[in-house]
Amino acid sequence: MNHPPNSFMSYQLFNGNLNNLSDSSKTVINTINQYSFCVAERDNDFKEALMDSDVLLPDGIGIVLAVKSVTGHGLKKISGTDLHENLLERLNSNNGRCFYLGSNKNTLQKITDRLNLEYPAITCETYSPTYKAHFGDEENAEMINAINLFQPDVLFVGMTAPKQEKWVHQHKGKINAQFICSIGAVFDFYAGTVKRPSKFWIDLGLEWFIRLCKEPKRMWKRYFYYGPVFAWALLKEKLRNHPHSLPTAK
Repeated sequence: MNHPPNSFMSYQLFNGNLNNLSDSSKTVINTINQYSFCVAERDNDFKEALMDSDVLLPDGIGIVLAVKSVTGHGLKKISGTDLHENLLERLNSNNGRCFYLGSNKNTLQKITDRLNLEYPAITCETYSPTYKAHFGDEENAEMINAINLFQPDVLFVGMTAPKQEKWVHQHKGKINAQFICSIGAVFDFYAGTVKRPSKFWIDLGLEWFIRLCKEPKRMWKRYFYYGPVFAWALLKEKLRNHPHSLPTAK
């Protein structure tokens, strides 16, 4: 079976240059890794949100290697941090506006402080919603009104997956922003409340291992449970596309 270079198990993954992202229309950008792939297999709303992305970034070495294994095509890993940095550079050069929705007030203040130092031409606003599994209609309306009153060029959403992707998917039609980006852990990385592994480990494809070592209680299930789940899904996909690779009895 022939695959387009960016096609992987029903998902159309971004395989281009972030600098070429067009701001001519509203663009919803999400990321996918092996963990979110596995969660989406059990959460139809999450899977729909990912599949309906305008841009879906391959944010994980597992996804990159899986695409290579199944399709034979190379794919570059593009993280939420890469997206965040790219859009901030773009906003700073155009005196743009961004809005951070999610996390807590302390983290948002640290983001704002760093943003003011590194990207002084950007105008920024933030909103920290109540920490809960589901928002009521009034809470959703309040968040959307805060965003639209500010009129950002870019909305960054950091509520953790799959909550953030599903929230964006549900409300994107009411949000006035050119780019709507679910970037989760990037809020903590940029604020400095969680330290991202160095470029050395990222380039080696071992960012996941360093995060596991630093946060074993939070990350162990993502890799030791969902890792084998993802490997099994990958094996089934390879056998489905290449049935003659199965061993035959003699």
